[in-house]
Amino acid sequence: MTRITKLYERLLANPNAATSYRDLGALHVAFGFEMHPGKGSHTNYKHPDVPFILTIHPRGKDAVPYQVKRLLAVVEEYHLHIRP
Repeated sequence: MTRITKLYERLLANPNAATSYRDLGALHVAFGFEMHPGKGSHTNYKHPDVPFILTIHPRGKDAVPYQVKRLLAVVEEYHLHIRP
């Protein structure tokens, strides 16, 4: 089991768990999102099967909890899978 898979399972079990901004970005990429720089500390993630862009920004070194929940909801809604 990979580190990304373990992270995803941990977040499914507890979406409010502390997650680093870097790990959240890696999780986006693992699900097939492409990173596009935004303004300032914001980073945009685009997926070919998702009709909108997800934007994340850090709170210190951590991810903002609502952004984690939003990614989990998009993964479920669009039936995305971690790419090998």
